[in-house]
Parts: sequence; structure tokens; C-alpha cells
Amino acid sequence: MRLIRKIGLALSLGTALASSTALAQQQFVNVLTGGQSGVYYPMGVALSQIYAKAIPNTRSTAQVTKASAENLNLLQAGRGELAMALGDSVSDAWKGDAEAGFKTKLDKLRGLSATYNNYIQIVANADSGIKTLADLKGKRISVGAAKSGTELNARAILKAAGLSYADLGKVEYLPFGESVELMKNRQLDATLQSAGLGVASIRDLATSVKIIVIPVPADVVKKVGDEAYQATVIPANTYAGQTAEVATAAIPNFLVTHSGVSDELAYQMTKTMYGNIDTLYAAHNAAKAIKSENAIKGMPIPLHPGAAKYYKEVGLIK
Repeated sequence: MRLIRKIGLALSLGTALASSTALAQQQFVNVLTGGQSGVYYPMGVALSQIYAKAIPNTRSTAQVTKASAENLNLLQAGRGELAMALGDSVSDAWKGDAEAGFKTKLDKLRGLSATYNNYIQIVANADSGIKTLADLKGKRISVGAAKSGTELNARAILKAAGLSYADLGKVEYLPFGESVELMKNRQLDATLQSAGLGVASIRDLATSVKIIVIPVPADVVKKVGDEAYQATVIPANTYAGQTAEVATAAIPNFLVTHSGVSDELAYQMTKTMYGNIDTLYAAHNAAKAIKSENAIKGMPIPLHPGAAKYYKEVGLIK
């Protein structure tokens, strides 16, 4: 009887140990995104699904956030494993720029990959009389959620154009979707959205009201004084009624992680993303600009060693 009890106890202990080992091996990947009407969210959802399916013992979720600045602060606090953020925000976070929303240097941030460019897209109701940046004076405009990457971009572009928020008639700090709803109701004259081309919010707006896409001339982009801002164009017919290309600025986006993420997990996140890149491409048209050969270009923070391991494997790093 004692022997049977001992065997039973040993089996129970073995089962418990096996269960605890399995639990210990389970990993969590919380992907920090942005608002649901932007590009970060569908991309983050796609990434979380890729990770949950392809990385063993991994639970992965996508979290709606206020985007870049909030994402980076959450990473520093260990409240996420991966985030999307604009290049200028990442640089400001690494420096500890308080005006940009970073009280201290976010020294735990580590780079995973460059992704696609955000385009500064300033869209006005056609009947607002706005055709140039100067015409924004006295008008009602939404500049994105407060301290978001979009709002930081708005400040930079307006300053380079010789404008400040004080010059505007009314400034709203709203996510993309809410901005569009107010424009449909004629409660706003314009919205500035920093996002990938073909962002859902502007596509929705352009099919509901007649819009004008306001140019950001190359000389204004140069006056920003930040190499993250590059002069480019929004191709013709990106949105309904936009029949000509429009000059603007582009800013690169990055996937960022933190030093508390293990080398193995960071390696798996990088390798798995590029191994399932078609799934990411299907999530949003903007994602098609993500190429492994550009992964480390312009990275404003140190690469995570796990990501570096993958790039060494594929020959991007010697």
C-alpha cells in the first residue's frame, strides 16, 4: 500500500513539475499599436496573430493605444513587448525630450526593425477655402491625439511653415476616426494625419465629402531641421477625388522592443515576422513597403541583440 502511495505521489509530483515547466515556458507578446482607424492597429493585429501561431508557447495580443509616445513609455515600463512608433518619436524618447512627452531618457528601448513610412496627410473639406498651409490660419483643425506621433509631426510641420497653434481658429486633439466624423459634420475644417498611404480614416472621409489634400512643399520639409523628415509625394488617386500627386513629408516607422525581452524571443519575433511577411502585407497596403533589406536603415536606437542575431544570419550585419 505504501509503495502504491509513493508511486502515486511521484506521478502527481511529476505531473505538477511538467505543468509548471510548461507554464514557465509560456511567453507573452503584447503588441502596442494605435487607434483602430489608423495603420498601426491592423498591422499589430496581424503581427500578434503571426506570433501566436508560429512561436511555440506564446500568447500574443494587440493593444489599442494613443500610438508612438504612449507606446514607447509603455515599453520602458515593461508593459508591452513590441510597439510601433515614428522615427522622430523614437529619437526623442532616447534623448529624453520632455516637450515630446518623455520626462527622462527611455534607456531600455531597443530596435527590432524599420517598417514603412508615415506620410503627413493634411486633408481639408473642399468648401473650407483651404488650399495651402498658410490658409490654415483661423481654421478648425485636428492634429491627432495629444503627445501622439501625429501631434508631434503637426507641431514640427506647422512651425516650419511659420505657424503655431495660436494662429489656428480651433485645435482639436483627436484620433483619426473622430477627426473624420467631425469633418463630415462640418465641425472641423481640416485634419492632419501622419499615417501610411491609403489610411482607412481618410479613405472613409474622401468617399463621404469632397476633400482637398494640402501640399507640404519641400522647402517647408527642409526647415523642420530633422533628417527623419524627407520630402516626398502622395501619389495621385491615393484617395477619391485626389487626381494629382501632392508634395508632403515622410517619416519612417520602426518596430521597437525593450532590453527586458529575452534575446531568443526578440530573435523569434524578427525571424517570424519576415518569414510570414505576406500575411503582414495582406493586413494593410502600407505594409508592402516593409523589406528586410531596409530593416536596420536609420534605426535611431541600439538594435536588440536578438534582432541583430537574425540580421547576421541573413547577411544584413557582418
